[in-house]
Amino acid sequence: MKIFSSRLWVMAMCSLGSLSVFAQEADKPKYDAHVLFHPLFNFQPGSEYRTGSGAPGPAYWQNRADYKINVALNEKEQTITGDVEITYKNNSPEALEFIWLQLDQNSFNTESRGGKTTPITGGRFGNVNFNGGDAIKSVSVQQGKDKAVDANYLVTDTRMQIRLANAVKAGGDVIKIKITYSFKVPEYGSDRMGTLETKNGIVYEMAQWYPRVAVFDDIEGWNVLPYLGAGEFYLEYGDFDYAVTVPWDHIVVGSGELVNPAEVLTAQQRKRLADAAKSDQTVMIRTAEEVTNPSSRPKQSGTLTWKFHCTNARDVAWATSKAFVWDAARMNLPNGKTSLAQSVYPAEDGGLEGWGRATEYVKGCIEFYSNYIHEFTYPVATNVAGLVGGMEYPGIVFCSSKSRKDDLWGVTDHEFGHNWFPMIVGSNERKYAWMDEGFNTFINFLSGDNFNNGEYKDNQMGDMHRLAPVMFRDNADPIMTIPDVVQPANLGWEAYYKPGLGLKMLREQILGKDRFDYAFHLYVKRWAFKHPTPYDFFRTMEDGAGEDLGWFWKGWFFENYKLDQAVRDVSYVEQNPQKGSVITIENLDQMAMPAKVDVEEISGKKTRVELPIEVWQRGGKWTFRVDTQQPIKSVTIDPDRQLPDINPQNNIWKPVKFAPTEAN
Repeated sequence: MKIFSSRLWVMAMCSLGSLSVFAQEADKPKYDAHVLFHPLFNFQPGSEYRTGSGAPGPAYWQNRADYKINVALNEKEQTITGDVEITYKNNSPEALEFIWLQLDQNSFNTESRGGKTTPITGGRFGNVNFNGGDAIKSVSVQQGKDKAVDANYLVTDTRMQIRLANAVKAGGDVIKIKITYSFKVPEYGSDRMGTLETKNGIVYEMAQWYPRVAVFDDIEGWNVLPYLGAGEFYLEYGDFDYAVTVPWDHIVVGSGELVNPAEVLTAQQRKRLADAAKSDQTVMIRTAEEVTNPSSRPKQSGTLTWKFHCTNARDVAWATSKAFVWDAARMNLPNGKTSLAQSVYPAEDGGLEGWGRATEYVKGCIEFYSNYIHEFTYPVATNVAGLVGGMEYPGIVFCSSKSRKDDLWGVTDHEFGHNWFPMIVGSNERKYAWMDEGFNTFINFLSGDNFNNGEYKDNQMGDMHRLAPVMFRDNADPIMTIPDVVQPANLGWEAYYKPGLGLKMLREQILGKDRFDYAFHLYVKRWAFKHPTPYDFFRTMEDGAGEDLGWFWKGWFFENYKLDQAVRDVSYVEQNPQKGSVITIENLDQMAMPAKVDVEEISGKKTRVELPIEVWQRGGKWTFRVDTQQPIKSVTIDPDRQLPDINPQNNIWKPVKFAPTEAN
């Protein structure tokens, strides 16, 4: 999900934050090593399901849900009507006496919990003055060889509980659930879905469009937090077959592969798609001039049914419009494999400064992530221009039709990064937004540096001293906070930037790129298409990198500890500069980090001293010797400004005669 419309917002926030920079109480350290380096912080026994090393255990299990869905769009009534058949397999060691499903459309009305928790001024995740929700027409269940029977069910806000006469047995028993339903399409569905009026027709972005089984896991049993808006999704994996019936003049794109192209595309469009699948350059499938030409559709009346298949996914989404311009290109994946990048957008939003480069952006970021993290797993990656500012689903993303240039690159890169977190690594977004948004923000830093020789490289994240004031503002929420509990103004920092920058520091300042990358890849490999918890990530990183990082997880993720490193004192051995110098540094606040110190002599010679985190285990001061031969011109801690130090003024020591005057 996109959180910022522009990187400039970040720096504006930093400027505002600096106005209330944290005034430090002179000579009053807050640091306590016993608090930060607590021996039992990350000390929990593993189990047969999840090991102490962070890997899935020998008896790890997760349930499975396969879906067959048929829906139709009534454009006149603005409704979706259809049915879904869910084949649910209980791989758990427990018999299930009931099944919980999610009905997220029920949040889109004023009587829902989501509606009632929307401020009267509105909000990004609110949906005011709309009476939406799923109208359930029938629910039936089939178990074993028995015939399907009407289900006993109860709808509570965005959840449905199906109470079973016979439990679904442990160890692989299967139940089939069939639901017929309809809903009125919201114009604005909490920035996840909705409709956009364009000059050539409405763009429909459809998500949360079918009842979905909630996750039953070994951590909490049924995960039944209601859908309020800020907390996203936690879903089981399975295969999807879905059919979407729309007016004849529409183009439909969706998660997975279109399986009936001969029925819904013209011969020319099929040829162009085949050409695009072999081309590194963008190929037009439906041009702006063809949008209003009826011959760009295989029939000129009635409806068409588009059929899709998506394998081993946790969700599917789709979009449809008669206004779509459509283009595509080949993506080159590891081991010689390929996939298709494509974009659909209104004609008025095309051009090289707009969506005319969208497919290039899709191709660029997915090829990078496929090589850095894990191979892209879907046959098609689709970028849709519409109302939604930025939202991700397997193999398809919704981005604002108004995005241009670097903003379009940024939102495309971010939303497709989500195809790794949480589409491949299936974390619980409803509780741990940072495990998808923060991980994704981190890999976006790397992708931005890589794309087109750094065309959109983000240089604003290099100076951590400038970011510290807003990152450690007084009203910040800890990263480890449920998204719906995070204050709305804080979500961008607590879910996205602070965890993303934390991983960047872990890679560059604590572990080093080699050790970090090895452990990070190990985490993805272990938990691809599974359900990791924060502790599974923490333990995998520690074991893979060979480092006890409890102090880092505690200070950065669980608490709002601040970092304030300082140069305390400089003296010479036997008061003789030629015999070397003795330097004392301090850690004044509760967060700690390894220390880098530059010592510059009057000749200009510089010596860099790198000290591990362990120097702060002994307390808040550390003294070390440097073999200098001349008087010292300056001593600087964190000279590259790579740590979020809240008080950089005490980072530099200079003798009086070398101190700058006010005129300088």
